Amino acid sequence: MEPTLEGQPAKAVWSAVQTYTLAVVCLVIGVTIGYLVRGSAAAPTPSAQPATDQAQAAPAGMGQQRMPTLADMKRMADQQAGPLLDKLKSDPKDVATLNKTALTYKATHQFKEAITYFQRALVIDPKNVAIRTDMASCMYYTGDVDGAIAQLEKSLTYDPKHAGTLMNLGIIKWKGKNDANGAIAAWQSLLKANPNFPEKERIQSLIAEAKQSQESASLPTQAKD
Repeated sequence: MEPTLEGQPAKAVWSAVQTYTLAVVCLVIGVTIGYLVRGSAAAPTPSAQPATDQAQAAPAGMGQQRMPTLADMKRMADQQAGPLLDKLKSDPKDVATLNKTALTYKATHQFKEAITYFQRALVIDPKNVAIRTDMASCMYYTGDVDGAIAQLEKSLTYDPKHAGTLMNLGIIKWKGKNDANGAIAAWQSLLKANPNFPEKERIQSLIAEAKQSQESASLPTQAKD
């Protein structure tokens, strides 16, 4: 889960609701793509388990509260992003602030808003692979699979060894395009370019899963023969 910004009004209320809401939403999203990582991250995070742990750690009585709507989450994001947006009024080309704003919206699953600020940052700093990789994740979450893949492939033109990009490219090709071969190729490139990758075993496990899915998909055809 993305870190929240500190020093905002009603921080305690935000933290409680955020813990509950994002735990639930991340759990749902994790079922589909649980291994997508931040563009600046060196290693993937586990899929559903952390979200479950955070849900269990929520304050007593959270289970009885109404689950926040998308509108509630948008208001949370706007509250958190407020100081950043004020800063952008005086310096609209501040890449770091644009990125922080985008990550704030991404953390509350306001992916379209996040994409807007990532795009603004990339206009100024097009070679920023971490930002482009984060934007690709948001594009995937909104259903733009082809757009996400295109952004990741563009990132690789700037940094062909970037682990986060290769990791997410494999996940999106596999889960979004049912392209196991493309996923395996991306992950094999990751391991070749990063032999000391801290999550090497996890990548190898994903490769094995993708290969197994290929074999399972071919079974009906073999049965007919």
